[in-house]
Amino acid sequence: MIDITATAPASEERQIRRNALILATASAFGAAVGPITISLGGLTGAYLLGPDKSLATLPVSGFLVGVAAGAIPAAMVMRSVGRRSGFVLGTAVAVVAGLVAGWSVLIGSFAGFTIGLALAGFAGAFVQQYRFAAADAGSPAFRAKAISWVLAGGVAAAVIGPQTVILTRDLFAPVPFAGSFFAISGLALIGMATVSLLGGEARTVSGGRTRAGGGRRLGEIVRQPRFVVALVCAIGSYTSMSLLMTAAPLAMVACGLGQDNAALGIQWHVLAMFAPSFVTGTLIARFGKEPIIATGLVLLTVCAVVALAGIELINFWLALILLGVGWNFGFVGATAMLIETYRPEEKGKVQGLNDFLVFGSVALASLSSGHLFSTVGWERINWVAFPIIGASALTLALGALGERRRTA
Repeated sequence: MIDITATAPASEERQIRRNALILATASAFGAAVGPITISLGGLTGAYLLGPDKSLATLPVSGFLVGVAAGAIPAAMVMRSVGRRSGFVLGTAVAVVAGLVAGWSVLIGSFAGFTIGLALAGFAGAFVQQYRFAAADAGSPAFRAKAISWVLAGGVAAAVIGPQTVILTRDLFAPVPFAGSFFAISGLALIGMATVSLLGGEARTVSGGRTRAGGGRRLGEIVRQPRFVVALVCAIGSYTSMSLLMTAAPLAMVACGLGQDNAALGIQWHVLAMFAPSFVTGTLIARFGKEPIIATGLVLLTVCAVVALAGIELINFWLALILLGVGWNFGFVGATAMLIETYRPEEKGKVQGLNDFLVFGSVALASLSSGHLFSTVGWERINWVAFPIIGASALTLALGALGERRRTA
């Protein structure tokens, strides 16, 4: 393990904790874009398309491609202008994204709608940096908790996003859904005001105490077994979650369960994604990262089993809840493992590469989900999740075995 931070003075520690709470609050509004996109993206795509609905989830995939495409630029912006200024810029992009997406729905442009969600995803890459920013400083014991605090902001996002959908989707009737995408701009403005409150090193370039460049070569860092395990488990947790989550609203509507139940199902799912974050950091500190990641992979497996057991409302909702909790344990554990593998001066390039690979894989899973749903159906999608989870579990087991051998 690389100890990247010395113990901070008491005043600095208070600022670190304050920044983590600010980022958690900002996450509540920034992360709310995800539930809006997931619950309405596929349905809006289907509305804008003709009889062929095979590309209905392309806008959702565009959102995730945007996150992947923005991962490295977001990290570079942070390194160049500092955390606070970078986050303000990210929220500005989200404002534009909401306007583009909402207007495209009004004029019936599927291409414009896809571009708008891709821009929202690009802005989402900056939101993904919140967890890293919270863990930039503080004691080693605090960093896992800081990540959990930021992700816990998603609990509020789980309510804000779906309720925004329900309250605004008919604002421009008879054209559905446009109001919800315009609302993204309003949420982004609130997020902009929140991140502007960041203080301390978040206001400085390159975190204040470390150079923007330097450190080991990227190839040397990524060859570390622990980096490989962290990356594979993050990809496995997130892609399996994306695969099932993207198709779930379409499947629920296709099964006659209605759009409101689909939106509420995503709300329960997002709550399950982020609510465990109040305790995940503590669990990691007590039991270790590997057991928490393994628990997450088990829950993801159980999720697919529940989804395969039937197409009643309870099956969908219970599967989505298990999917959220499994993702939380797997992804938070993998992120906590990742931050052990780099030094302060290496964080920008490592964080950018990690998120690019993770969200590139997630985007591919999302796009595949729409195609699979229109060709082979909901049941087959759940079967596809098993090998993804199995590969992650095998990598985790081999990594743990290697750690024991090196320790011996």
